[in-house]
Amino acid sequence: MAKGLDVGTMNILSAQQDGTDTVFVQQRNSFVEIEYSDMAEQMLSRSEVLHIRKDDKVYVVGDDALNFANIFNKETRRPMKHGILSSSEKSAIPMMKLIIEQVVGEPAYRDEKLYFSTPADPIDSDLSTLYHQKTIESFLSDMGYDAEPINEGMAVVYSELADNNFTGLGISFGAGMTNICLSYYAVPVTKFSVARGGDWVDEQAAQATGTPVDKVTSIKEDEFQLDFQTDVGGVEGALSIYYENLLEYVINQIVTEVDEEDIEEGLDVPVVVTGGTSSPDGFEELFRDHLEDANIPFSISDVSHANEPLYSVARGGLVAARSDEDVDHGQEEEAEAAASE
Repeated sequence: MAKGLDVGTMNILSAQQDGTDTVFVQQRNSFVEIEYSDMAEQMLSRSEVLHIRKDDKVYVVGDDALNFANIFNKETRRPMKHGILSSSEKSAIPMMKLIIEQVVGEPAYRDEKLYFSTPADPIDSDLSTLYHQKTIESFLSDMGYDAEPINEGMAVVYSELADNNFTGLGISFGAGMTNICLSYYAVPVTKFSVARGGDWVDEQAAQATGTPVDKVTSIKEDEFQLDFQTDVGGVEGALSIYYENLLEYVINQIVTEVDEEDIEEGLDVPVVVTGGTSSPDGFEELFRDHLEDANIPFSISDVSHANEPLYSVARGGLVAARSDEDVDHGQEEEAEAAASE
């Protein structure tokens, strides 16, 4: 057994193998605070709503948080911001721990291999990801896992580019960040992140239209399409404008970073985009159009969109964990064989 874990700003997902199937478990990475009452807590427990009580407050956590926020006209609170643990949210660590425990469950055995996603340090911000990475690793180790971090962009390569010998450019458009990794035969050539993602789009659209951010998020997740035929004055029109601006910004950052890395011009690689922010219909076409106009210093053989963009990073973590586990088992067998000679 082995597991992959996508520690995302918007969603936390785990992946594990069950026979020939990959099983995913998902929770929204958010919570909302409501007033405590005996009746309220009883109803939450009876309805199997994930929650915890602290003093005179009850915190509804995960997928139900957004529903409660909309009903009570409140904003959800988020344990993570800009792709890492939020320094301004005092409840970030206990909430993250609860959600992760719900998503990954107990290990099947002590030191079960688990690879969890971690962002690269952003090239356009002074944010450091080290504290976030070490904190998540500590959570998982305390649970009994043999936990290893995997760069989020590299996880995309493992998930989506196996047929190309794990060679190509993997781009994960998350909520807090956009992660990019250029890999050559499973060896990262360059990996970095950009400090903009789906949250930035939502916040800009909310500010432009005077709409609560959670409402904008709900509209974006409810059959929003990047067709540029919506009313410019509405939320969907604002989302389209800022989505296009996000793609322009990310691609410009990729061009700049690749130029600085002096990547070989003869390289010919596929590009795959994934992540929850890339989910709206029309995203692939819009991304492809902007990439074709960019001055990328190497050849691009193909541009594709992951079939299940929300699951790519968790699946990539699982691929890495299973590969690592196979290596460990092979070494154990070799040691046993040598000992018996």
